[in-house]
Amino acid sequence: MTNPLELPFDTDEMIDGLRPWIETESPTFDAGAVNRMMDLVQHDLAALGARVERIPGRMGFGDSVRATMPHPRAGEGGILLLGHMDTVHPVGTLQKLPFRREGGICYGPGLMDMKGGNYVFLDALRKLLAAGVETPLPVTVLFTPDEEVGTPSTRALIEAEAKRHKYILVPEPACPDGGAVIGRYAIARFDLQTRGKPSHAGWALKDGVSAIAEMAKHVAVIEGMTSDDCTFSLGVFNAGQWVNCVSSVCDAEVLSMATTQEQLDAGIAKMMALNSDQGNVVMEVTRGVTRPVWEPDQPGTMAMLGVAQEISRELGFEMTGQSAGGGSDGNFTGYLGLPTLDSIGVRGQGLHTLNEHIEVDSLVERAKLAAGLYCRLGA
Repeated sequence: MTNPLELPFDTDEMIDGLRPWIETESPTFDAGAVNRMMDLVQHDLAALGARVERIPGRMGFGDSVRATMPHPRAGEGGILLLGHMDTVHPVGTLQKLPFRREGGICYGPGLMDMKGGNYVFLDALRKLLAAGVETPLPVTVLFTPDEEVGTPSTRALIEAEAKRHKYILVPEPACPDGGAVIGRYAIARFDLQTRGKPSHAGWALKDGVSAIAEMAKHVAVIEGMTSDDCTFSLGVFNAGQWVNCVSSVCDAEVLSMATTQEQLDAGIAKMMALNSDQGNVVMEVTRGVTRPVWEPDQPGTMAMLGVAQEISRELGFEMTGQSAGGGSDGNFTGYLGLPTLDSIGVRGQGLHTLNEHIEVDSLVERAKLAAGLYCRLGA
């Protein structure tokens, strides 16, 4: 049998293949843009001979793509490759962050998080099929459109699909040391609204009550609740249309992350306690989507990490395993107790910024890791 770690992966070929993926911008809130990305992915999967399904989006989000790779036992639960194709970068980001290679670094919006990882794990399947290598277990691919906003529309789909499989691979970006994630902290989102009293800001300022001013006071209060075990960040703030009007409504969004479910529950209680209809301004706090704690050191996941570590040693590096913040769809599968290996995608830095980039050498490294996992899990 062909050694999967010796398959002819080619860096330049992968960069050429990644270019259209990165230049097809796909911000979460633009369902049409996400669907153009799904069109491209659907074509690439069909070219591999996969049986591809397009699952219509809901709640205003884009579609999902599910593909069953060619295999004598195709359709049976085996390995699930789970990734998202949405990014945080709005359409037009390419003008500021064009896809380009500069020596050992490659730049582009969504390249690190997480189109690069998705692509190399597909390229591993492509090379295995071309070499006539049959994996011990069948492989299913599921790409979704809404991970960057907490997966509100596809969580049920992900969980239902994952329960059919023995192993889940999530090629989110690798940890800073190149390691994998074997557990994740809990995350909760909150929608906030203050409601005051409008007035003309020049002619009758004293008659108004500013919703903006009230929300601004709460920024320091909310972020001041941060501790080592539970953090709070107000990351969205929207209000006002006319500078000569005292704004009567202000909306904001808060993200909280906690190391344990107990800490998250306590943080949720603190946020909900901010609800108030006393005085001149109403503060309304409602819970958004939540990612549950994925407890580390689960036996099935640790066994997967052991396989990955054997492969990494053969590739010349040591793969660590750790619990981490920054939620992913691995939260859901890990929370269910399903064997899940997360953050096994490309190495890089600057995700969610205009400096997002990957280390070019990690493309082949991670493709070989992927090929090894496909061939050794279930063997």
